[in-house]
Amino acid sequence: MKPSNSSKIISNYFPELDSSKLEKFEALFNLYKHWNNQINVISRKDLENFYIRHVLHSLAIAKFISFNENASVLDVGTGGGFPGIPLAIFFKDTQFTLIDSIGKKIKVVNEVSSALELNNIESHHMRAEKMKDKFDFVISRAVTHFSRFCPWVSSNIKDKNEHNIKNGIIYLKGGNLQEEINSIAKKYNVVNKSIYDLFKEDFFETKSIVYLSKK
Repeated sequence: MKPSNSSKIISNYFPELDSSKLEKFEALFNLYKHWNNQINVISRKDLENFYIRHVLHSLAIAKFISFNENASVLDVGTGGGFPGIPLAIFFKDTQFTLIDSIGKKIKVVNEVSSALELNNIESHHMRAEKMKDKFDFVISRAVTHFSRFCPWVSSNIKDKNEHNIKNGIIYLKGGNLQEEINSIAKKYNVVNKSIYDLFKEDFFETKSIVYLSKK
């Protein structure tokens, strides 16, 4: 099986990427195909649309913010490594910590990051509530309702801001999010941006990138 789209879509949206990063993006599909045959972490339909539904979707965050060198980012509920692994390729000098409560998914993360020699990733089989370290940003993709997610990770966000936006949560999610946003609006400033404004594939018509910072 070959994906119906290729890593070329990444270079179309990010023409500044060097050959080293592009080679890593190109290698992702075969790595995930291999590990998915052993540990099912991506549905067949999604694997066929791998670069749009997983890699490009993850990289919407790179259109929203440019992480500083030595910034620290926590990916909660990373699954097989999204959005953390594509972002670790893109921001090679940023430190990413990927966590998931399902051990077999972290095994895939470890194998893929090792194969690509991504030295800016560490991963842990753990629940978000058990993480005690602090980070500049927490990222995630459609893990749960904002009213549950924000309390899980609010104590993991550093007070000192070193980016052009305040430290906070950057969340990828689809559908109508207004009710969820209303549920946390008293405690968080919210920016809700359509990913379709960034990437014109039909898949992104209902997808958003939501940035939350404490008031």
